[in-house]
Amino acid sequence: MAAPSSTTTTNIMLAIFEKKTSSLDLYRPLRNYIVINYSEREAQNLEDDLQTLKQLRSDVERGGTADSPPARRDLLQNYYKALCAVESRFPISPDKDHVNTVTFTWFDAFKAKQKASQQNIHLEKAAVLFNLGAVHSQIGLSLDRSAVEGRRQASHSFIAAAGAFAFLRDNVAMKASVGSSTTLDLSVECVGMLERLMLAQAQECVYENTIAKGSSPGVCAKISRQVGIFYEEALAALHVAPLNQHFDKAWIAHVQLKAALFYAEACYRYSLELHEKEEIAEEIARLKSGVNALSEAKKTSPKGAAQQLLDAINKLETSLSRNLERAVKENDRVYLMRVPPASSLSPLPTFSMVKPMPMNEVLDASRETMFASLVPDSSAKSLSRYTEMVDDIIRTQAEKLQQGSELARVRLKEMDLPDSILALEGNSALPTALREDVEAVQICGGPAGLEGELQQLKDLRRVNHELLVQTEEQLQKEATEDAQFRNQFGTRWTKPQSSTLTKNLQDRLNRFAANLKQAAESDARIERSIREHSALLSILDCRPIESALPSLARPIMSLDASEDAIVGGLKQSLRQLETLGAQRAGLEDMLKEMKRKDDILPKLMTSTGSHEDLFRKEISKYDHICEEIAKNLEAQEQLLMHIQAQNDEFAAIFNLEDYKASREKSYKQIEAAIAKFREIKENINEGLKFYVTLQDAITIVKQQCSDFVMTRSIQCREMIDDVQRQIAGLSFQEGKTTAGYSYPSTGHAHQTQRSNSQPDPANMPSNTSHPQTPIYQLPQQPTVPAYTQSPYGSSQNLPPPYHAPVSSPPYTPQNQHPAVSHEYGQPAYPGWQGPYYNAPPQQTGSMPPPPYTVPSPYPPPHQSSYYRQ
Repeated sequence: MAAPSSTTTTNIMLAIFEKKTSSLDLYRPLRNYIVINYSEREAQNLEDDLQTLKQLRSDVERGGTADSPPARRDLLQNYYKALCAVESRFPISPDKDHVNTVTFTWFDAFKAKQKASQQNIHLEKAAVLFNLGAVHSQIGLSLDRSAVEGRRQASHSFIAAAGAFAFLRDNVAMKASVGSSTTLDLSVECVGMLERLMLAQAQECVYENTIAKGSSPGVCAKISRQVGIFYEEALAALHVAPLNQHFDKAWIAHVQLKAALFYAEACYRYSLELHEKEEIAEEIARLKSGVNALSEAKKTSPKGAAQQLLDAINKLETSLSRNLERAVKENDRVYLMRVPPASSLSPLPTFSMVKPMPMNEVLDASRETMFASLVPDSSAKSLSRYTEMVDDIIRTQAEKLQQGSELARVRLKEMDLPDSILALEGNSALPTALREDVEAVQICGGPAGLEGELQQLKDLRRVNHELLVQTEEQLQKEATEDAQFRNQFGTRWTKPQSSTLTKNLQDRLNRFAANLKQAAESDARIERSIREHSALLSILDCRPIESALPSLARPIMSLDASEDAIVGGLKQSLRQLETLGAQRAGLEDMLKEMKRKDDILPKLMTSTGSHEDLFRKEISKYDHICEEIAKNLEAQEQLLMHIQAQNDEFAAIFNLEDYKASREKSYKQIEAAIAKFREIKENINEGLKFYVTLQDAITIVKQQCSDFVMTRSIQCREMIDDVQRQIAGLSFQEGKTTAGYSYPSTGHAHQTQRSNSQPDPANMPSNTSHPQTPIYQLPQQPTVPAYTQSPYGSSQNLPPPYHAPVSSPPYTPQNQHPAVSHEYGQPAYPGWQGPYYNAPPQQTGSMPPPPYTVPSPYPPPHQSSYYRQ
């Protein structure tokens, strides 16, 4: 049996030490540059950024011994992004107009005595990237690879290290190598070798997990061979100048032995699969090749390799030899196959499970806010010009996309698509505006709700009528009592007749009654309108409303039964058109996203001379999406032509014109029903407003009548007392006042007025020989339109029918109601025929001024003298 594994004890891997640096003060030179080229105020504003940069550089100088590897990794990433911000705003070079007092010094990571000193920020950036890769390698080496998760994390760390070295090689290494002072560890050759070495160790971790999972020998062989290839690529770089004299011999020995080990391991694993297939000849050849590779590596590799690695090689060599001896015996005894030479063997299959981690996002400094306010004038102007170029592209392409979408919408509308397809499937749809109108009608109750509102009109009319009756009864009762006393006492009863005092009140009540009568007629017209148009309005009760629409029917007879194929083809074309529309939306989003991420400011600030070449290169990024937009619009145009032909055939088979005519007729019926519903609804609303307003007015008048009746009752009791005293022959002193009213004896030509009431002489009776009558005046009424005005006609500012002249002395009862500003006639809804009431309008000044004043029916608080006890 074969050995279960030959590399499970191989835990030896390489980590890279960080580069060392000399102390450097970035704070003072950068601050001086800001003061000289911008202002002292700007330098003060950027003080926090300068201090942050100073602290980052100081932390980097300390080396990795003071921080944990993850913290060191984060520090280096943050410092690199800060350096990108510095590079785009501070030109560091020996030039007198640049920051020329900063010199970066870094020592070689493998030859500590060698160093590079440059006034070039690219050296600083390259060293930071190198150290970032070194820290990732240290993290990978520190993890426990005895468990699956530890091996997975280690592999991820080595992949990150490879990504850092690859990023250094592709972006910074060449720029950092410019100048007389350089170190070999930052060269393209060295960082390329380190990238392959890190990938080899990452693939080796994957191989260890593959063995632990018990994968098949074929899979293990492929992964192992790729490990060996990565080591071989690193070894090839170490064997040629300039690296062949730069690294320690132990490094070269380690890489050489690892390359041979994993080549032999792949041969061993592959031979196990061959043995299962009974391909003995090739198995023997592969085993021999593995044994030879190990033997050659042990002979030629330098001294200094780790003993653990040598033990793994010896173990694997033993396994190979044992299997080779067994295979040779089986071939000699059983198979008798010719063993092919090693040169004739095909390369072993490989399977790469790792690749360098992309570091563009990790090291992206486009969102770095440090020194964001510093933008040189030349760069700002160039950026503005480039932005205008981009905006012009975005605007032009966006207009093309919008025009394409609008063209598709209009063309489909002309062809009545997809509505006709939906109608065929029984999914007819109303136009959006019409559907919204129907939904509004149904939400507020629809035609069925009109009956309830009509009943509200009737209820309000009844309430107003009852209020009028109650008010009339109050006045009638008072008039009856007054007539009884007048008959009883004859000429001694000197109170004015009720009919004289209540004329205005009666007139207003009569007008209210007339208004109610006219309103009842309007209510009847509304009710008749609902009955007459019930058939028209019933369409609005359909739920869903689309059920009231006609359907597109299939032809009764079909000669070739091609309807389904025509409909299916048209549907497919519509789906394709919808897909093109979605693509346009995506293309427009891509344009906006490209513009959002298109920041060339750092390139502008670091480039010299004309920016035209840079503009052409950067603006070319948009060429691809512009081509995609043009292809989309062209495809849509071709598809619309195809849809037009399909729709013509569809319309001919399904008699589409007759369906459209029937559908339009249904639309008009629904529109007419909505219009009639709104007309009736508006009339009902106007009626409701009228009744509510009229009820307020009647309530006020009712209160005035109650006040009048109460006052007359008090006066009646007092006069009864006076008359009874006169009959008994009692003498009354002239000017005696009872409850604030003066009743002089016959023949006296003067009166004594109440202390708190000054009647207007203009309102006094002209017959001075008659005893003075009490003064009673209705409260001042608000100016409101007459009740005779139509609630559905235009409102006019007519004078009130019960207007009290300004010359009358005002009187406000203690519990006077607030003035009513309601209009009793409301504007009409268009289309309503006839006024709500037909009484003739009142003319200004047609009512005579009231010849009386009313005192308060209730005594003021704490005035017991109001009533005579």
